Amino acid sequence: MEFLNNNPDCSEVVGVHRHSDYPLDYQLPASIESCANSLYTQGSFQLIINTIGVLHTSDWMPEKKLDDVNAEQLMELLKINTIGPALTIRHFSKLLAPQNSIMVTLSAKVGSIEDNRLGGWYSYRASKAALNMLIKTAAIELARTKPNVACIAMHPGTVNSKLSKPFRGEQIGRPANEAVSDMFRVIETLTKEDSGSFVSYSGEKLPW
Repeated sequence: MEFLNNNPDCSEVVGVHRHSDYPLDYQLPASIESCANSLYTQGSFQLIINTIGVLHTSDWMPEKKLDDVNAEQLMELLKINTIGPALTIRHFSKLLAPQNSIMVTLSAKVGSIEDNRLGGWYSYRASKAALNMLIKTAAIELARTKPNVACIAMHPGTVNSKLSKPFRGEQIGRPANEAVSDMFRVIETLTKEDSGSFVSYSGEKLPW
C-alpha cells in the first residue's frame, strides 16, 4: 500500500484483510462477498491486487514425497490458495472500472505444470495450478462482459517474508519493497490484450 500511496497517479488506496474496516477472511467465505459489497459504494477501481496465499503453517510444511500427502493439508491449501481467490475474482471483478482496469492475483511459478521439474510440494503446486486455471477461465468470460479489463496471474518471485523464511528466503529472497517495485513495473505495462496471461515479476510470460 505504501508504494501506491506514494504514487502520484493513484488517487486513493484501499487495503482489506482479516482486521480491516471491511474484513476479508478466506476461512469465512461469506466475508469475501460482504467485503466486496461494502466497497461497491466507493465507486469503481482501476487496479485490484490479491496477495493472499499460504505455503506452510505451524502444523505442516510442504510435502517432500508422495507419502506425505494428506487430505487435511490439500483441503486447507485449496481453500486459501484456490477457492478464496476464485470467489474474490467473482465478487471483486464487479468493482473494476469497465473502461480500463486490471485485476492481478498472485500465483506461483511452481504452479506451472509444464515447468515442474523437481516434484514435491504437492498441495501448494496443485492449489496454484488450479488457481491458474480459474484465472484463465475468468479472463475468457471477462473478455466478453468487460472487454477492457485484464485478469492476470503473477509470479512475484522469492521475497524475504514469513512465507519464504523456512526455505532460505532471508538469503535468496528480495526485500518486499524491491519485489513490489518489480511487480509494478510489469503491471504498468499490462493492457487488455494481456488478459489471461501468467507473468513473472520480470515481465516474462510463464507456461501454464
